[in-house]
Amino acid sequence: MEIVDYSGIYQVAIPLVLFFICFEAIFSAFKNIRVYDLSDFLGTMGLLLGNVFVALLIQGSVLFLYFNLYEFRLFNFANQIPIFFLWITTFIAIDFVFYWYHRLSHRVRILWAIHMNHHSSTEMNFSVSFRQAWFGPISKVPFFISLPLFGFDPAVTAVAGVISTFWGVIGHTQIIGKLGWIDGIFNTPSNHRVHHGKNTQYIDKNYGNFLIIWDRFFGTYQKEEDKVIYGLTEDLCTNNPIQITFHTWREILEEIRRAKSWNQIIKIIVGPPYSKIKSSSIDSKESRNAATLLSG
Repeated sequence: MEIVDYSGIYQVAIPLVLFFICFEAIFSAFKNIRVYDLSDFLGTMGLLLGNVFVALLIQGSVLFLYFNLYEFRLFNFANQIPIFFLWITTFIAIDFVFYWYHRLSHRVRILWAIHMNHHSSTEMNFSVSFRQAWFGPISKVPFFISLPLFGFDPAVTAVAGVISTFWGVIGHTQIIGKLGWIDGIFNTPSNHRVHHGKNTQYIDKNYGNFLIIWDRFFGTYQKEEDKVIYGLTEDLCTNNPIQITFHTWREILEEIRRAKSWNQIIKIIVGPPYSKIKSSSIDSKESRNAATLLSG
């Protein structure tokens, strides 16, 4: 298996991200804008540590899987297009897969149980980009195994994926306003603020990571208009990473315990995030409940 080394990217990106966070904190304080909360930040760090631990734990196995699946690829892009276009195509493919992974993470209960961790913050700043779910690295695998099967080199994909991840940091801020025509193509801070909003018109919108064109094409785009209110529709009122991580899992297990049929159990697991059992039946009205509807 080819060794994938992205240490050079981290050496550049991590100091840059830390600079962004420090600059944002100083700038917001100077402008008397409250964008950081200590307890929220500590909760983010707790979630990040768990995410990194799981990622390191499974990284070798996941890369092994990707490289083995690559042997059965349907196309051989590496030998068919110039290296520059190979990288561009890889970035676009990663972004397309991420859009559907992200969208389903908002629409499938078991995936939402993981992803809601990221939306549990009521703040919006660069550090919120690190509020990543402990089980996030696992939930992505079933989606991204499609890339090596379609012929995307796992070594190139791994590096491009890390770069794409750091791009996602840029969107988590309030100090960058609207950017005109750029907002129509890329997932800019304005577009991503919408995604984190719990305003009715912002819920389940703007899933893209690098490009916003997928949202415009598939009907999930929403322009930033009203002031964004961040968080879940009913916030968890805690920054304890353990409570945040297992909050929706506990709800799911409780509903499964009360379920009266396998059909109900399936709906609880893979149905919409706001599925609830009421009086021994699934609420067909999809009531908008606390930790189930996400913040956009």
